[in-house]
Amino acid sequence: MLSTEAQVATASASRYLQQLCKHWSHKFAVEFTPEKGRIPFADDRTALLEATADTLTMRIEAADAETLARMEGVVVEHLKRFSFREDLGDIRWTRAQ
Repeated sequence: MLSTEAQVATASASRYLQQLCKHWSHKFAVEFTPEKGRIPFADDRTALLEATADTLTMRIEAADAETLARMEGVVVEHLKRFSFREDLGDIRWTRAQ
């Protein structure tokens, strides 16, 4: 599995984590608390979220680079939709080696 991670500075990290998890919970077996979330999109792709007081950390694991890149876009698109009142800046993903 390949993985990528992005950290977003925001005081609303827990709220966004919960919104993302609730959004996908009608389609997937999502597990979450106010501090951690796991969204199993499929057997070969998963999003892991972690919220602290000032940071939302998003990690995506996928079987191949194409799926990883697509999932980066999907997660960021949804996050930006939920955070429309706040400018989260340019979200940059870092691929694990």
